[in-house]
Amino acid sequence: MFVLEEEKYFWLLLIIPVLMVFYALLFYWKKRKQKQFASPEMLKKLSPDKSWFKPGLKFTIMLLALASMCIALVNPKLGTEMETITREGIDIVFAIDVSKSMEAEDVAPNRLEKTKQLVTQIINNLASDRIGIIAYAGSAFPQLPITTDYGSAKMFLQAMNTDMVSSQGTAINEAIEMAQTYFNPADPTSKVLVIISDGEDHIGNVDEVAREAAEQGIRIITIGVGTAKGGPIPMKRGGIVQSYKKDQNGETVITRLNEETLSDIAAASKGEYINGNVTAEVTEKMTEFLQDLDKTQFDDRQFAEYQSQFQWFLGLAIILLLVDVFLLERKTAWIKRLNLFNESRNKK
Repeated sequence: MFVLEEEKYFWLLLIIPVLMVFYALLFYWKKRKQKQFASPEMLKKLSPDKSWFKPGLKFTIMLLALASMCIALVNPKLGTEMETITREGIDIVFAIDVSKSMEAEDVAPNRLEKTKQLVTQIINNLASDRIGIIAYAGSAFPQLPITTDYGSAKMFLQAMNTDMVSSQGTAINEAIEMAQTYFNPADPTSKVLVIISDGEDHIGNVDEVAREAAEQGIRIITIGVGTAKGGPIPMKRGGIVQSYKKDQNGETVITRLNEETLSDIAAASKGEYINGNVTAEVTEKMTEFLQDLDKTQFDDRQFAEYQSQFQWFLGLAIILLLVDVFLLERKTAWIKRLNLFNESRNKK
């Protein structure tokens, strides 16, 4: 497994395209000046040993050396040893509403992006708990199984969008049913399902499904994202708002936060409802709720020892620089003797 220690140095790679543009402009400028000085045939006679190929090769070698040095600064590390670590925590599954109503902008920047911010902050406050992610709209599907890899969880989270599920609606009942498959019923670990939604246009008998989940030891926390005043649902193309969703009468549809539904779901499972408009309050209440739950020890296998690999890239950069130093721009004598292009040796 690879780990990048200093990812910020990847920005140095932007120097490479800048140098390529500069080199292309310089090459064009030199060609123009040479044409003003003499014809191509005359230039060949004036500098018969000059290679047209080697200057570009030297420049390419220099760019490869620069890229190798940048990667060396990043210092990629390779996991070399797996170790079983005993952790203590709880299992948390996040069920995230990705229906079109989550694009409403009654909370900034919109409901879905606000949801991502909330989940990211909650994850940042966790220590050794296991987490999973479910996405749902008119149906639910698994996004990330239970894991302790918070980095992967954040990556999957940021990739979520309202085009992931073709069927629209808010099938909270399906999300709850799928969450039950994430948890091991025989495992004594405390189980928490966090549902983040605007609660609108929900499908199915959610309260009954929530009670069934509670019987399996799953506590449900619901987080409402949106406002009672609500907002229109933007219809976007290429990330640009083209219009707003309208009903059959041509009136603009206003989507509003349904706190009652979300509160009922939480109450049915002896959980808690949290208004999600203020991130700090959400993380505080989540922390308080999770602290009151019993934590269970479990074994987790992960890479425990990483070895730096920067020396390979640094060595490659040094070799490339040495090649660049000893590679002259004039034609190589033994290649010239091969007469690859059948040039007349007696040509004057």
